[in-house]
Amino acid sequence: MPRRRQSHEPGHRRKFLVLADDTPECDRALYYAARRAARTGGGVVMLSVLQLEDAPSQWLGVADLMRAEATDKAEARLDLLSARAQGISGIDPERVVREGGIAEQIHRIIEEDEDIAILVLAAGTSKEGPGPLIASLAKGMWASLPVPITIVPGTLSDGEIDALA
Repeated sequence: MPRRRQSHEPGHRRKFLVLADDTPECDRALYYAARRAARTGGGVVMLSVLQLEDAPSQWLGVADLMRAEATDKAEARLDLLSARAQGISGIDPERVVREGGIAEQIHRIIEEDEDIAILVLAAGTSKEGPGPLIASLAKGMWASLPVPITIVPGTLSDGEIDALA
């Protein structure tokens, strides 16, 4: 059974969880989350997930090198996204790097941090569809998630998000 959210209890604050990846829609989700957090006295958690399916099949040294390179790339992305969030809202987001499947790691971090109250995703704008995470919503993959999901249209401008957030 999922633990009760604590985001409105004394000593806690509501956090918005954003998946930090290299997709264009990541910026839309981060912008929305940072604006909402700033306006509601909350925080932002940025999750970067390393997907290293091939690493276990590699020699130990190669696997370690793959992991180190992926971690460096994730940290560099988080540096840029942190600066972006600070510029948007003045909030210094929490940064988390995990290894594994994206859905599994999203579930794990929400279970571990009782202050995470909302998962913010943004829909892609390409002809291929809204993106794999948004598409997985229709398959019921997120039915057991203990927090609501906010989906930000990827076509919204900063000004349009400001009016909503």
